[in-house]
Amino acid sequence: MQYDKWAMETHHLPQIEPHKVSQTLELNFCPRCGQALEDAFVFGRVRRVCPACGLVVFRDHKVAAAALVEDAAGRVLLVRRAWDPQRGYWSLPAGFVDEDESPPEAALRECREETGLTLVAPELFMALYGREHARGADIVLVYRGRIRDGVLTAADDAAEAAFFPLEALPPLAFRATEQALARLEQLRARTEDV
Repeated sequence: MQYDKWAMETHHLPQIEPHKVSQTLELNFCPRCGQALEDAFVFGRVRRVCPACGLVVFRDHKVAAAALVEDAAGRVLLVRRAWDPQRGYWSLPAGFVDEDESPPEAALRECREETGLTLVAPELFMALYGREHARGADIVLVYRGRIRDGVLTAADDAAEAAFFPLEALPPLAFRATEQALARLEQLRARTEDV
């Protein structure tokens, strides 16, 4: 995590564990004018509202993007998580979509950051909904892509990166990874039947 280390040293930020920064924060003060927020029934439900400037706080879903990558032998790329939740378990290269990027760009970035591999032509493979843990995404968009270049090297929040055959997967960290790989297996079975 070169950038995070640099940022912490340069800006004298406290030492933090990366998996703790994605927590949902409760807003108590208006981000526009600083007034204390109140609860009010607005647009069909109770929401945080600023009585001074009228700002209504809409909670947005946390969105993550994952990369589903296969090598020439048909093995799938997985990373072993270096941080909790699920430290030591394996998942697709994935992470949160930043505000200034599209979900496919996030999948490409996460794959490059965690594995050293650059992908081309990412196509939406599947969309999953349902938060698995308190700091997780509500929506996971899985993109299937092909390797353009790079050297397989675990980095960022991945302790290891490796390719695995679908019939010999390591312990998986998240339901989203399990569901994406199960769908891939189903698609392969249909192709073999034809």
